[in-house]
Amino acid sequence: MSGYYEYKLTVSTGEATLVGHVHFVDYLRWQGRCRELFLEAEVPALPADGVRLHALKAECEYFTEIKAHDELSVRMRLEEITRTQIQFTFDYVKTRDGKEVLAARGRQRVACFRGVEGEAVVSTVPDYLREALLPYAETPIPAATTRSA
Repeated sequence: MSGYYEYKLTVSTGEATLVGHVHFVDYLRWQGRCRELFLEAEVPALPADGVRLHALKAECEYFTEIKAHDELSVRMRLEEITRTQIQFTFDYVKTRDGKEVLAARGRQRVACFRGVEGEAVVSTVPDYLREALLPYAETPIPAATTRSA
């Protein structure tokens, strides 16, 4: 499998419910944070270029609880890229007794937009963003395939 972009964190008590487990909304927040950290580190030209990513869909499937003080890695991969949209997957991996445990798996689909005269207009995925994402593809994506759809 190809690489992934990783966001590591220690779950805070503020992210846990009264009974100690993480609320489902935090998983989606971590997806957004992981994606934004990737963009900041790997694609600094994006905001200056006027491209915005709007989430079309976000979901998460839960396998085991994540609790306050757990060490967590959110690992983002590129699942699909079309002419105007990108789909990411997110693995939520916690470390327990020195072993990695897949706690949840999420998915997020975004579309590229640009502001034109105060309106958001669908835009193609910029080449520099496409190139930055390809090393994180779950499976190799041929260049010709990324240009379609």
